[in-house]
Amino acid sequence: MSDPIRLAKRVAELAACSRSDAEHYIKNGWVQVDGRVVEDPAQPVSGEEVTLDEAARLEAVEPATILLHKPAGYDTISGRNPAAALVQPDTRWPEDPSGVRLLARHFHRLTPLVPLDADASGLMVLTQDGRVWRRLTEDGDEIEQEFVVEVGGELAPYGLRKLNHGLHYNGRPLPPCKVSWQNEVRLRFALKGVQGGQLRDMCAQVGLEVVSIRRLRIGRVSLAKMPAGTWRYLPVGERF
Repeated sequence: MSDPIRLAKRVAELAACSRSDAEHYIKNGWVQVDGRVVEDPAQPVSGEEVTLDEAARLEAVEPATILLHKPAGYDTISGRNPAAALVQPDTRWPEDPSGVRLLARHFHRLTPLVPLDADASGLMVLTQDGRVWRRLTEDGDEIEQEFVVEVGGELAPYGLRKLNHGLHYNGRPLPPCKVSWQNEVRLRFALKGVQGGQLRDMCAQVGLEVVSIRRLRIGRVSLAKMPAGTWRYLPVGERF
């Protein structure tokens, strides 16, 4: 058996390329060792079979942004039941249209963004990308979010008008938003700068009891038809 060498050196010899290019191939999941994808250029290999995918191409190692359909009962930013734990290779939405190749490194150091109440469900964002982080934190209050809220009870007089403009939360007047009936028991909210507990409180102020809350959209990015507990990648070029 030969002495172990770094995987990147073996790939450089195999593909007749530079060590730097070999590391790019490995980090982007194009290399298999004994039939298993390995993404660590420093992994030692000796007699194992090392193969480079015929479709391999040199490309930048891009950070991932993941869109999760958070079920009710999971925490977004902090808490004992983090929704981030649901993001696993086997929970990827089979119909993910992004075209992004699944890599092990996409599940490391994901930062959850845009809080969502634990008892609510819907679109949640986790990212490795500093550009996405800045967009959703520094400009977060300027990005419209859309929710569907199932309610019970009887709407107070002029209640819909008040929901659109005229309510207070935490002692401050709320800015105008867009609220309309989706059907007899569901309201659709489109608003900016939403705070924790705000939708439930707004409904209570006009005589309605909230049964469920689901976030459908953050900016231009929608939940799509993902089932609860599944996720997809944010495709290159799609912006909030």
